[in-house]
Amino acid sequence: MGVTIFFMLQILILLNSFLLKCVMASFYAVGDEDQWSSQTNYATWVEKYNFSLGDVLVFNYVKGQHNVYEVREDSFRSCETNSGVLAKYESGEDQVILNKVKKYWFICNIVGHCLGGMRFGIEVKEDSNNVISSMDGGLNPNIQPTPLENSCVSQRWRVFGNFIPFGIGLLLFNFYF
Repeated sequence: MGVTIFFMLQILILLNSFLLKCVMASFYAVGDEDQWSSQTNYATWVEKYNFSLGDVLVFNYVKGQHNVYEVREDSFRSCETNSGVLAKYESGEDQVILNKVKKYWFICNIVGHCLGGMRFGIEVKEDSNNVISSMDGGLNPNIQPTPLENSCVSQRWRVFGNFIPFGIGLLLFNFYF
């Protein structure tokens, strides 16, 4: 009887690990397939996603042709970077962790790019039911995010898949002993 209770507890732990809410960050490629470039409509891109605390924005671009500046709202609206620059990214493969509940504003500071549309703003809230701020500062209705491959669902299935051999081993152990 002790072995049966032990086996049931192990199964319960296995199921709980699968059903636990995933708290991993989602990774978003800014501009999707177009990447961080002047061909992307960022107001449309932003509307597709909800961004949560801990998510990561991935900016991919040709180094030297673009850059990423995190700025204050006034610098975002004017495309002037004499003041209001919070961070500069220029590697071509930049990752920005959304680690604060606030509005984030991003621009490309290459001459003419910001005024040409290479800019966007987002609002990050703690829960997943957040609202996104588009370029004009308006609020959009909630839309479910579509993150890159590092989604919680794929992570849960990966974790569950790792436990299948363990569960089969436990079942065989309890059957024979």
